[in-house]
Formats: sequence, structure tokens, C-alpha cells
Amino acid sequence: MMQPPPAQPGMREDEIDTPALVIDLDAFEYNLDHMAALLAPTGVKLRAHAKTHKSPVIAKLQMARGAVGQCVQKTTEAEVLAWGGIPDILISNEVVGAAKLARVCALSRITNIALCVDDPLQVAAIEAAASDAGIRMTVLVEIDVGAARCGVPAGPEAVALSQRIAASKHLRFGGLQAYQGSAQHKRTVAERRTLIDGAIDASRRTVEQLRQQGLDCPIVGGAGTGTFQLEAASGVYTEMQAGSYVFMDADYARNLDAGGAPVSTFRHALFVLATVMSAPRRGLAVLDAGHKAVAVDSGMPTLWQKPDIRYVSASDEHGKLDVGSETEMPKLGEKLRLVPGHCDPTVDKYDWYVGVRKGRVECLWPVAARGGLS
Repeated sequence: MMQPPPAQPGMREDEIDTPALVIDLDAFEYNLDHMAALLAPTGVKLRAHAKTHKSPVIAKLQMARGAVGQCVQKTTEAEVLAWGGIPDILISNEVVGAAKLARVCALSRITNIALCVDDPLQVAAIEAAASDAGIRMTVLVEIDVGAARCGVPAGPEAVALSQRIAASKHLRFGGLQAYQGSAQHKRTVAERRTLIDGAIDASRRTVEQLRQQGLDCPIVGGAGTGTFQLEAASGVYTEMQAGSYVFMDADYARNLDAGGAPVSTFRHALFVLATVMSAPRRGLAVLDAGHKAVAVDSGMPTLWQKPDIRYVSASDEHGKLDVGSETEMPKLGEKLRLVPGHCDPTVDKYDWYVGVRKGRVECLWPVAARGGLS
């Protein structure tokens, strides 16, 4: 059942029904502009990751600031963005199964779409689907650059798979997918740089070996919010796939610079607005936002601008707060902002974004690709 909108434009923030997914529009727009400014001198393109926001509205705002397109992880996400008018989409993931591949091929009628492979059997299946649809499909080879998840080994195996794609009259070799996901949340600069240096080296070697075989590599894509500046400076990567920067969550905010301070210059823009539903004794308050309202896989949410109050545990419908002994107790019915530990799965719990500016609701945007599992 689709959730009813928790607010209407013009409402005060404290009138929003809770739990609600709130975007601070000033911080959000700052993040969009800041990413564009950081990448502009590098000449590297932004292909923002829509698995974070799941919204054609937000995708268009990113593209208005120079993003060349969007990437997604699921066919459903690609469909929602294509139907919403996004003209260039990469499924930065493997797509397996005839039904899904037919859906991807159908999208090529309304958008420029590409997908990734790491196995010759996938190449053959995509080739058959593209032949049936009467199209030529762009395919990138995913290489394992250290995350040990998907991806063919960098080097000769990747080159052989690329040659297989380039030789097909129904496929087009689009480049390399080279995402080092395990580097994104390493806390120190040294840890992140070590992992990304390995990814850069593997990508550079593969690109050079492709050139030796006469294959151009139009795209080398990857990077995330935690490391994009390293990949952008590499001279190898051509597209950045950062997603969480638009919102910033509590876990990314724990990444540190060389001096031990938070490294991110993006602002927290996404919040779960929650209501104090119980304050039974000194030191304890309970919110109406538990597991069903906020993801805790990357740690508990933090309280916005209330460092002396800790969100200590979640159950299905309740979030327990530990209130410091010197801190004023939250009042029954008070609305508090939570900064999610992990923005992507938190967004997937809601049907609506509530855009707020200076304490007033300005807009409502649907989380259009919510629940897009296939």
C-alpha cells in the first residue's frame, strides 16, 4: 500500500506527520553544486548513482548541473528513470535472465542504456536478447579491482571478454566498470588511498592492454562518495558514480582526513523526522522511528544538532534515546531529526520525500523506484 503524503506544501516542519523522510533543500542544493564544482577542474564526468535517491526528479537536478547520466543497480530502477525522462542510464551491475534482458532491450527505445558483464555466458545471453529486439546494446566489462564481489580479473581475461563483445554485430563495447566498493568507508586517508591505488593500477593496465589490441575504452567508471577525488585525479577514470553525496549519511561522515577530522565537505541533507512518543523517566525517551523507519545496518542514526542525546537501540516501531544527565529532556510530541547511518536503504522505506526550506514544507517528491528489487 502506498503511504499517504505526510505533509503538504506550506506546512511548518513540526506539523509533518511522522516518521517522514525529509530533505533540507538548502543543504541538498549545496551538495549538488559542490560536487559539480569539485569535478569541473578534473574534466571527469559525473554519472550519479540513483540507487541512493531512486528519483527522476533528483536525477534531473543532477543532470542540470552537468551530470552526463545516471547509473542504477536494478532493471526496475532503470525503467523508472527512463520513464521519467532520463536520457542516459548505465546499469552498473550484472543483469541475468531472459525476462530482465528483454526489459532492458525495450528501454533502449526510449533512452540510451548500457549494462555490465563479467562472464561470456552473460555476453551470449545479452547478444541473443539484442538480436531478438533488433538493437545494438552497449556493454561494459566489470573488472574486479579489489572488492572481491563481481567482476572478471583485470588484464587478459577482461581483454578477452571485451574482444568478444566488440566482435558481435549486436553488441557495442562501452568500456570498463571498475568500482572499489570496499574502500568507500575506510576511515583513514591512508587506507582509502591504498585500496584505490590498487584499483587505479588494475584499471590502467587493462586499458593499456585493450589499446594494444586495438580497442578504445570510452568509459572507465567507478568511484563513490568516499573516494571519488582519488579516482578523478587518476588520469584513468572518466566517470564518477558517487551517489550518497546528495544526502550524506552518518557513516560517510565518519571518514577522516589526514589530521583526524571529518573529511567530507558535503552537508547532511537527508533526515528521518520522528516524534517523541514516550518519555517515561529521566534519561530515556522513545521515538516513533525504529527498524521500519530507519536503516541501522551501518550503525544507529545520530540526532541532528543534539550531540548529548544518543539513539541507542531500535525495535520494529520504537527508537530508544539515551539522554545525557545534563541535557534537557525531549518533550512528549516533540519532533526530532535523525541522520540515518545508511541513506540508501533508509530511502527505500518511504514513498515520499518532504522538501523543507527554513522550517516550511516546499515540495513533495515521490521515491519513484522504491522497492525496485528486480
